[in-house]
Amino acid sequence: MVFCTEDLQLIKGTARARRRFIDLLLAQTQSGYLPLLQRYMHTVRARNALLKQRAVDEAALESFSAEMVTLGNEIIRARRELAPKFSPLARLAYRRISNDAEELRIEYQSSVKNDFAVELAQSRARERTFRATLVGPHRDDLQLLQNGKSAAQFGSEGQKRTLVIALKMAQAEFLAGIHGSPPVLLIDDVMGELDVKRRSGFLPLLESARKSSGQVFMTCTGENWPSELGGDFQRWEVKTGNLTRH
Repeated sequence: MVFCTEDLQLIKGTARARRRFIDLLLAQTQSGYLPLLQRYMHTVRARNALLKQRAVDEAALESFSAEMVTLGNEIIRARRELAPKFSPLARLAYRRISNDAEELRIEYQSSVKNDFAVELAQSRARERTFRATLVGPHRDDLQLLQNGKSAAQFGSEGQKRTLVIALKMAQAEFLAGIHGSPPVLLIDDVMGELDVKRRSGFLPLLESARKSSGQVFMTCTGENWPSELGGDFQRWEVKTGNLTRH
């Protein structure tokens, strides 16, 4: 599992990045989820192609709509079941890293409010205008709130980075709980993105990974990790293309 600066797109980016995050979690823990998602997205693309035609084949459109509702309801159910299992892990990780500076809340936002089939039918007029399917799990989002406010809109850079790390650590813990063994963590210069207080809060999470016999690989441009790590690690230095063990 990789931690890197690009992960900030989970906070700053579009809903697609957050959907991909929860879909990846489900694909890694439920064997049938990825084929289900692939079939659903294939159906959405086929339906969108019909909506772009000047003369829409209504029978074909209804067929794709029925298939989309069946598959989409399964996806929504899986995502809704995941949220309350994953959210506590992310909240706890965030509290530890931030030293209880803020409270994190995660809310799964489905574009389907009640009945997918009914809402899809009700959106038909707008679909003809936009020539695209406007309702369904391909439009869902994961809302990330810090002290009740949107992290993307109101969070500082430090808070956003803390949130990203908390999400990734929660992902690692969730996968370890399902599969019974911790994933290998690849952490790319994360310490340089955190202030001293938040680095110290990150330490217990690294310790937890170590105690569970997990492997952690960290890169940094300077020795900015918490002093509490001591010498309980192996260190390599890359300088002018040469790798040296210290």
